[in-house]
Amino acid sequence: MEIKDDFLQYEEISRSVRLSVLNMIHKTGSPHIGPCFSIVEILVALYFKALNTSPETTVDPDRDRFILSKGHACPALYAVLSERGFMSREDLNGFAVNGGTLEQHPAQDLSRGIEVSTGSLGHGLSIATGMALAARVDNKQYKVHVLLSDGELNEGSVWEAVMFAGHHKLDNLTALVDYNRMQALGDTEDILGLEPVGEKWRAFGWHVQEIEGHDFRQIFHALSSLSTEKPSVLILHTVKGKGVSFMENRLLWHYRSPNDDEYEEALKE
Repeated sequence: MEIKDDFLQYEEISRSVRLSVLNMIHKTGSPHIGPCFSIVEILVALYFKALNTSPETTVDPDRDRFILSKGHACPALYAVLSERGFMSREDLNGFAVNGGTLEQHPAQDLSRGIEVSTGSLGHGLSIATGMALAARVDNKQYKVHVLLSDGELNEGSVWEAVMFAGHHKLDNLTALVDYNRMQALGDTEDILGLEPVGEKWRAFGWHVQEIEGHDFRQIFHALSSLSTEKPSVLILHTVKGKGVSFMENRLLWHYRSPNDDEYEEALKE
C-alpha cells in the first residue's frame, strides 16, 4: 500500500502511531518514549512510501529490508507495522507483558516484518552492510535501510561498517541517523562530540543529506534523491519526545514512563 503525497494523511498516521506508543509504554511502565517519538515520521515515510515491502512479501527474497538498529525504540516500529498491516492492533497488547509476543527490543520475526533482532547498539549498520553486499553477490535489486541513533555513533563498529560500505560503493544501502542530539545520559556533544558529522560520513565515501526529520516533504525528497553510485546517509535533525510538549528535548524521557496524570495530559496533545 502506498498513500499519495497527501501530507495530512501521513501526519494523521503519525499521530495514531504516537498514541499507540504512548498506550504501550504507559500500560507497561516501559522506558524509551522519547527515542520512540523522535523517529515516528521517519518510520512512517519508510513503510508507507519508500520501502518495497508489504505484509504479503515478508519472506520474498526481493523485498526491501529495514533494520531498526536503535532497538530500544521498538514500540514505534511495532506501532508502524501495525498501522501498515504487518501485525494487528491486538498484537500491540502483547508488548512487554508476561506471555506477550513483543519484547522491549525487537526479536526477529519475518512474518510480522521484523528483519533482525537488535538492541545491542552498534551492530545494525554492520548487519545492513552484509545484507547489501549479499544483494550484490546474488544479483538482487532489493534495498537495505537502517536507522541508527546519534548516540550509537559512539560505537567504533559503526565506523568500521561506514568505511566498508563506502569502500565497496554499496549504493543499495541507506543509513538514517536520528540526530536528536541526546542520548541516555546527556547531550551527544558533551558525551562524545559528533560534529561535523556529515563531513565524517562524506570522508568515508558516502552521499550525505542533512534534513529536518519531522518534515515529510523533506524526508520524501531525500529518499528519492539517493545516490546510485555510493551508499547514502540521511542525517535527520529530530526532537526527542516530539509531539508531547512536556517531553520534547527533555532527557529524562529517555528512560521515564509517564504516570497517570502525565498520560492524560499527553493524550490531550
